[in-house]
Amino acid sequence: MKYLVTGCAGFIGWKVTEFLLADGHTVIGVDNLNDAYDTTVKTWRLNELQTARSGDHALQERGIFQFHRLDICARDALNDIFKRVDFDAVINLAARAGVRQSVENPWVYVDTNVTGTLNLLELCREFGIKKFVLASTSSLYGANNALPFSEDANTDGPLSPYAASKKGAEALCHSYHHLYDIDTTIFRFFTVYGPAGRPDMSAFRFVKWISEGEPVTVYGDGKQSSRDYTYVEDIARGVIAGLKPIGHEIINLGSDSPIVLIDTIRLIEELVGKKANLEHRPFHPADVRATWADIRKAERLLGWRPQVRFRQGIMELVQWYQENREWVKDISTGR
Repeated sequence: MKYLVTGCAGFIGWKVTEFLLADGHTVIGVDNLNDAYDTTVKTWRLNELQTARSGDHALQERGIFQFHRLDICARDALNDIFKRVDFDAVINLAARAGVRQSVENPWVYVDTNVTGTLNLLELCREFGIKKFVLASTSSLYGANNALPFSEDANTDGPLSPYAASKKGAEALCHSYHHLYDIDTTIFRFFTVYGPAGRPDMSAFRFVKWISEGEPVTVYGDGKQSSRDYTYVEDIARGVIAGLKPIGHEIINLGSDSPIVLIDTIRLIEELVGKKANLEHRPFHPADVRATWADIRKAERLLGWRPQVRFRQGIMELVQWYQENREWVKDISTGR
C-alpha cells in the first residue's frame, strides 16, 4: 500500500510510519518540523526513520520512505505530492497540540488543525482517495462528562482553543464522509507517552526533571489530577488497525487505567533513583482535571486493546532517556 503520513516526525507519526515501513508499505512522510516544541527530538525521530533497522533488516529494504518538509496549510505543495502518488489512504497526524499553548496563540491551532485538515480532505475528494484517518484528542471531553469518557459524550464545551480546533476538524471529517463517501476514522488519543516522546508532556518532563535534579512543576497538589496514559506503540497499532473501511467512526484510544499524577511521579522517582523536588502551582483553567477512556468501541470495531502496562512503558521511557542523556538533557521542556 501507499500511505501519506502527515506529522511523520511527530511522536505518533514517527511510530506509525515505522510500523508501516516494517510491514513493507510505501510511506510518503510530510512534516514542517516546526518549533512548537524542541526540534531536536523531531530530528532524532526522522533520522531513525531514515536509518533505523527492524531486527536484521533495514526498514528501507522492507518499505519505501520519502520525506517532504512542508506544512499541511500549503495546499499547492500538497497538491504536487498527490499528483505524483496514488495513495491508498491519508493518515493526518500533523497537528498543533498543547492545551496551554493554544491559549497564547489560538490562530496557529486553527490554521493547522482546521485549515490543514480541510486541505487534505479536499485533496482526497479531488483525487478519489477513499480513506482518511484523523488524530483528535481526549481534551474534547471537557469538564462535565461522566467518567470514563465514551465517544457519544457531549463535546460541545471545549475548554481550550486546541480542543475547539480539533472539534472543527472532526466536523469536517463528518461533512466529507456525508458528501463524498470518504471513509473517515477519527481517533481521540489519551495522554500518549513513551521513548522519544513530546518534551512538553508530563511523562517526559518528569523523567528529565527528576533525572537532572530540576524542580518538578505540579499543578495543584498532584492528587486531584489523573491521566489515562497510553503507550505510543499501542496508539500506533490502533491507528493502523483503523485503516480498514468502517464508514465514519470516532474511536477512543486509551489505556482504560487512569493514573493519579503524584503516583506517576513516585514511580519515576523509583525508576530513576532520585527524589523529586516538587514545585506546586495553581491549576490552569484550560486543563482537564481527569481523563479516562472507555475503549469498548476500539475493541469491538478494531479488535484493539492496549498491551503495554504503565510501569513497563515508563521503564522504557526512563531507559531511552538514560541511553540518550548526553543530548536529551539539553532539550527544553518548557514550564
